[in-house]
Amino acid sequence: MSPIRKGGEPFHYPGKSPGMLLIHGFTAAPQEIQQLGSYLNARGNAILGVRLFAHASEREDILRARFQDWIASVEDGYHLLSDRCSSIIIIGLSLGGALALHAASRLPCSAVIAMSTPHRMPPNPIYFRLRPILRPLSALIQFRPKKFTPWRDMQARNARVQYDQYPLRSLIELEAMLNEMRNQLPRVQVPTLLIHSRTDDAVPGEHMQANFSLIGSKHKQLVWIEESDHIITADHARQEVFDTIGQFLQQVSE
Repeated sequence: MSPIRKGGEPFHYPGKSPGMLLIHGFTAAPQEIQQLGSYLNARGNAILGVRLFAHASEREDILRARFQDWIASVEDGYHLLSDRCSSIIIIGLSLGGALALHAASRLPCSAVIAMSTPHRMPPNPIYFRLRPILRPLSALIQFRPKKFTPWRDMQARNARVQYDQYPLRSLIELEAMLNEMRNQLPRVQVPTLLIHSRTDDAVPGEHMQANFSLIGSKHKQLVWIEESDHIITADHARQEVFDTIGQFLQQVSE
């Protein structure tokens, strides 16, 4: 495995319970959730931002990853944090949101927060046309370029630590992870917050509503964010996202 890229390291901030386990998104790095971690740590909570397997190193590394590796990364972080904290709240963005919901269905936690989380593979005509042959095709064509997406905060976009192309083989694993998440949503029984941007050009807003409808918890809420792209923890409306999370955490602690 290649060395971790600068800015791609996992992070830990000591503090009190409940501990906050933060999970980043597909092809990205802990950097995209680090400001949220700092915000939550300023409230006094212990924070652990995990690095998902084969992320934030060299893009060829992710070709080795299977969705079970990402689940294991989250479980490792959970157990590290639970050694220091009597209760855990799991928070994730995009793929990290799917992993957070999946973990909340299987591991003891106080609450779960999922942001910009897909319900199934986002609508991409090329992907669905190629899906039947994607596995053998990915041996010949390993990557495809990412579409340029302008953020409201372009400085934050340019600072993002990520792979610049999508690994075709890993899209199959992403789909498998989302299938696994959907099957587990009725078993999520803890207080749940879903946050999504109305202008998310990667994952349509109906994905949040579909996830919401399947979550088993009686204490669940969804919040819409304006003026942000898919990476709501780093784009223009990030402070609104942080404050929304802070309010939710205050509610579940009462």
